[in-house]
Amino acid sequence: MPGKNGGSLDIGSYWEASVGEIFEDPSLMGSAQFDVAVIGAGYTGLSAALRLAEAGASVCVLDAKRVGWGASGRNGGFCCFGGTKLSEGDLIKRYGLAEARKFVLYQIEAMEKVAKRLDAWKLDVDRHSKGEMMLAHRPSELQVFEEEAAFLKKYFGYQPKLYSRAELAERGIAGPEFHGGLHVPFGFALNPMKYVQGLAAKVREKGGRIFSRSPVEAIERDANRWFLALPDGSVIARKVILAGNGYAREDVPNWLFGRTLPAMSSVVVTRPLTEDELGAQGWTSDLMAADTRTLLHYFRLLPDRRFLFGTRGGIFETEQALNATQRRGRADFDRMFPEWRHVETEYSWYGHVCLTRNLTPYVGPVPDMEGVFAAMAWHGSGIAMASLSGEKIADLALGKIKQADLPAAVSQPFDRFPFPALRQAYLQGAYLWYGFRDR
Repeated sequence: MPGKNGGSLDIGSYWEASVGEIFEDPSLMGSAQFDVAVIGAGYTGLSAALRLAEAGASVCVLDAKRVGWGASGRNGGFCCFGGTKLSEGDLIKRYGLAEARKFVLYQIEAMEKVAKRLDAWKLDVDRHSKGEMMLAHRPSELQVFEEEAAFLKKYFGYQPKLYSRAELAERGIAGPEFHGGLHVPFGFALNPMKYVQGLAAKVREKGGRIFSRSPVEAIERDANRWFLALPDGSVIARKVILAGNGYAREDVPNWLFGRTLPAMSSVVVTRPLTEDELGAQGWTSDLMAADTRTLLHYFRLLPDRRFLFGTRGGIFETEQALNATQRRGRADFDRMFPEWRHVETEYSWYGHVCLTRNLTPYVGPVPDMEGVFAAMAWHGSGIAMASLSGEKIADLALGKIKQADLPAAVSQPFDRFPFPALRQAYLQGAYLWYGFRDR
């Protein structure tokens, strides 16, 4: 369904192909008033809008493209732990044990939130995988796994299960770079586009308005309300929620400038594999998995027997740089799964991971902008965190909860990067170091 400005918004992903024609909401034309305006039609913004609509507030969701065009429709479909680049040990050092436990429970609640939605809405999103398998890409990582399992049991009350290389192979998880595994008993995999489209349908059902191809170009205070300027219209709202994540405009509002760092994550999906091909490689498990590299690879066997393989490490979005990133990703795939070197890639795309200097997300009010709230920066693991945090930011806007009710790890506003114009240079240097260390 084409929008007002014409042109396709398809990015060529497997997720788009799996859902067929994607419904596109109309653009906002003229002036409108709502209790709350939400910027960003992904998991966060839609979850906030649903919560607000169910509470009786009038709410609109404004997106520069359409529902699920950003990270919510591009990710690898891992509903798992995440939202920060800090380990549990780092969380204890920064916030103390009680707050670290609170944040771990918040992540578990977030995964359960998604599961409960899928069950309650009877939403078929190709769900599979009981937990996630972390794979040691070096033998030395096995000792780290043992220490981590003991640490998590002692301080957080659960213990991932350790697997030797032989035990992994027995479970249908085999490859020359997998020296052992650590199975985390939380989370599951899903089709992210089916989930975000189902979430949008619920927002519409509850009376929330969604507007596609409606980029917010400015936010200004108008008496005790906020005025949002759009190309062909405007919105006046008492409160505003920023939920653009790695696709947010840094000047809407100016507070965002220099506080987030979008980085690339690339995904490929193969053609369906035959049973003989799966057996030859020794990978028949449906568990979602990732390796222990800092610039990690994440992968899983999809229900239709295609294989999804994701990589981190891209920075620049020129055609030349994107082609180079795809070649590196394919070379990694061929090395890690040598029996599938002949298997064709049928889909490839990339998306933005939203990083911060703090290495943590933020769910709370924007400083010095009364009535404006932000929830973003999921550090590459947003399906669960964004779903729950969208509800929490709505509850904050409604006055139903206080900031102190949330974990400290999501309550610190983003620090601005020093010399923001050099952020990509920082990242390029870090990636060179990570790549060396990951060998």
